[in-house]
Amino acid sequence: MSEVPSSSKQLTLRKRVEEIFDPERGALARTIDAFEPREGQREMAINVADVLGGGGTLLAEAGTGTGKTLAYLVPALLSGHRVLVSTGTKNLQEQLYFKDLPLLGDALGKPVKAAYMKGRSNYLCLHRFEAVCDDPSPRPAADRAYLTDLKEWVTEFGDRAELENLPDDLPLWNDVSATQENCLGRECPQYDDCFVTKMRQNAAQADIVIVNHHLLCADAAIRENNFGEVIPDYSYAVIDEAHQLEGVATHYFGKSVSTFRLDDLTRDGSRLVDAGILLDPAETVTIRDALGRVRNDAGAFFAALQTERRGSETQRGNLRLRIDAEMLRPIEEGPGHALLDALTMLQSECARLPDPPEDLHALARRAGEIHDDLRFILRPDDPDYVYILEIRNRAVSLRASPINVSKILPDKLWKRLHGSILTSATLAVDKTFDYVKSRLGVASAYEFRVKSDFDFRQQAILYLPRRMPDPRTAAFTAAAAKEIIEILKRTAGRAFVLFTSYATLHGVWDLVATAGLEFPLLVQGTAPRSVLLRDFRQTPNAVLLGTSSFWQGVDVVGDALSCVIIDKLPFASPGDPITEARIKAIAERGDDPFADYQVPLAILALQQGLGRLIRHRADRGVLAILDPRIRTKAYGQRFLDSLPPAPRTHDIAEVGQFFESMA
Repeated sequence: MSEVPSSSKQLTLRKRVEEIFDPERGALARTIDAFEPREGQREMAINVADVLGGGGTLLAEAGTGTGKTLAYLVPALLSGHRVLVSTGTKNLQEQLYFKDLPLLGDALGKPVKAAYMKGRSNYLCLHRFEAVCDDPSPRPAADRAYLTDLKEWVTEFGDRAELENLPDDLPLWNDVSATQENCLGRECPQYDDCFVTKMRQNAAQADIVIVNHHLLCADAAIRENNFGEVIPDYSYAVIDEAHQLEGVATHYFGKSVSTFRLDDLTRDGSRLVDAGILLDPAETVTIRDALGRVRNDAGAFFAALQTERRGSETQRGNLRLRIDAEMLRPIEEGPGHALLDALTMLQSECARLPDPPEDLHALARRAGEIHDDLRFILRPDDPDYVYILEIRNRAVSLRASPINVSKILPDKLWKRLHGSILTSATLAVDKTFDYVKSRLGVASAYEFRVKSDFDFRQQAILYLPRRMPDPRTAAFTAAAAKEIIEILKRTAGRAFVLFTSYATLHGVWDLVATAGLEFPLLVQGTAPRSVLLRDFRQTPNAVLLGTSSFWQGVDVVGDALSCVIIDKLPFASPGDPITEARIKAIAERGDDPFADYQVPLAILALQQGLGRLIRHRADRGVLAILDPRIRTKAYGQRFLDSLPPAPRTHDIAEVGQFFESMA
């Protein structure tokens, strides 16, 4: 551990934190019935206090059961600063805002000024909503019914989460939500009443501002744009679940042009024109023609892109393919050039109008932004980016994603912060922070690691079956299904079975479903993720089969989850365009991409998956890894060294004995 140097301000804050965490006389011990003094939690809180008092960066790995949220919230509340807390999951956001902060407010005897911020698209845009309601164009009956619901619902918050019956994929919401692209900023006639404006004003008065990594990166990517800034200024931040930050940053610091983006542009423009925003009939015809040209040329452009379906198409009809200048040249010179011209014309025609309405100013701005992004992507020669064609169902997109966000985050995020804390239950690899520092561009930091507070030697057993085929062979699926069936018989279901691919999931599902087990099977893709989790918690002896979205951010406490089975070591596919580009970049600088990137990334993912099992001191269960490479390959020892210190067995009978001892 690297010690944080002390200043008088740090010492004052540190002393107050130490007093609050005192195991006998502290405010937490005196006021919280379930509070359990934990030395690791107290030490982490002191380290956080030192950074919030004196500045710098702290990397803190706090194993499950440490109580890291209280360890950073207490010093944050006492620091006198506005502290931004960014999380990787909605579950943790809600835990902080609705549970931890009110609990601390009561314990400390002081009101907590906190704000919970979501991305713009979660909020109703009053200006767009009014335009849609006034639009005389015919709409499907379902849309009309939802519009009626929205009119009756509009509250002081305007958060779509308040409407439980609103489908996640409702197209109507895209027409009425407060997206950054559609925002008129201070020129909007509804600016003072805007829900996003109110959210930001509330956050500006708060001591603790809770966001997620998506909003953090989206805000950082466009802070120079007056239409984009949402989060009020801050100089101190806690990045919880920091292991997820690289993936989120890769998305937000890239560029993208998609069918959705062009469809939204032309649909919004047509709605404005049809609503009579232009009084001059000639101007109306001009803008309508320009929108029609964009619509037609966009259709031709994306149709041409779909001819590039080669190789990477999956069983689910999706495509994610790396592209280069040679592949794009025919498209750039033909339909790409035409679409660029059409966007330029739309922008120019809007600008030529005498005193155009602010909505058309915004439309012209959007056309210009799409034009610039498209021009950048159609010339895929920047070595810092990987260029990707992605097709999902009917949606087509071109993306330029940064290969190395460690070159971006220092300028966009770290240099703006006087003090920052990056924490997670899984942050170190091989007992060091070298990997995460290199991936996130953290030049120097104080470091702190505390092991999990759980007793894995008593609470868990690790099962590694001896006779398993190589997971890259056709025989693996049947062998995995056989092992899973035998494990489930001994655990009486109550299991997460986590897969690295849909193909293996579906192959195992077919075999397990016909094995005569009496345990209810819940399978990813058959219902929304939230519904599957709810049903798992409420259904005795259930078994949930899932892929990547269930590997982290999921908490099931108690006997309902008594087993986590991992099919394969979770290596990122080397055929994924971003992974492929990163492997190539690491190799070109003379390093070993497998040892320095692929293995550490897989270790963190494996730790997250196995971390679903033990979430409380009373939890007990079996961890099972079916991939034989963890025992047979030289790199397997790095994975084994990263696992919880639970007893290991190769004998399925010992798994049964472990559960018999729990009865």
